[in-house]
Amino acid sequence: MQFEWDAEKAKRNLAKHGVAFDLAKNVFDDPLHLVVPDRFEDGEQRWHAMGMIERLVILLVVHTYPDLDDEERIRIIGARKATPHERRRYEQEGA
Repeated sequence: MQFEWDAEKAKRNLAKHGVAFDLAKNVFDDPLHLVVPDRFEDGEQRWHAMGMIERLVILLVVHTYPDLDDEERIRIIGARKATPHERRRYEQEGA
C-alpha cells in the first residue's frame, strides 16, 4: 500500500490526538481491520478504518482513496484512538 498525507495536517493531528500518521498507517496491516464509509465531503467519499496496532491500541483512521480505481493508494486525513463504542464495533465485527 502507498500512503500520503498533508504534512501540516499530520502535525496538527499529532498535537491534538497524540497519533502520528506514520504510526496510524499500520492499522491497514491488521488482518482484522474494518473499513466503513463515512461522509461525503469536499467532493470525495471519506472512510473510517479501525484496526489494532502494536497488539494493544485500536485506532480509527479517517482516509480517502484519491484514485477510486486504486485502493492501494490511501490518503490519511485524521487518526485517533477509538472510542469505547468504536472499540466494541471492532471487537464484534473485525476480531
